[in-house]
Amino acid sequence: MSPLVESPPRLYSAAEYLALEENAEFKSEYRDGEIIPMTGGSLFHNLIIINLCTFLRVALKPSRSMVFANDVKVWIPDHNHYTYPDILVIPGKPELQAPRTDTVLNPALIIEVLSPSTAAYDRGDKFKAYRSLPSFQEYWLVDQYQMQID
Repeated sequence: MSPLVESPPRLYSAAEYLALEENAEFKSEYRDGEIIPMTGGSLFHNLIIINLCTFLRVALKPSRSMVFANDVKVWIPDHNHYTYPDILVIPGKPELQAPRTDTVLNPALIIEVLSPSTAAYDRGDKFKAYRSLPSFQEYWLVDQYQMQID
């Protein structure tokens, strides 16, 4: 009997990922060829996002910054990575990855609400990727289980 040998995961091009994402029932991130399914958020996770978006919309209204949540992708070309931040803020007009209307290139503030399954990634590799964006200025990590924002 031969030992089981795992085959390497299938790698996808960015174009293949975007085509699959168009008709997918669930959102996924794209990390340099790998498609990673995203887990759903809890009620508290969603409530925190709504409250932060409300606060930011009011606080940033005079600046004409735009606040987006959950369904807007960010393209990180230096890392060949598409991700869906929980919240992102763009000062002024969004720069879109043509011809897309759901993928931005210029977030200044990115906020992630931490979940036990994603906290290490949000603090590590994801933060490293975000830092490669020329427009990136601030990163907030919001703990949903205690009153803490990093």
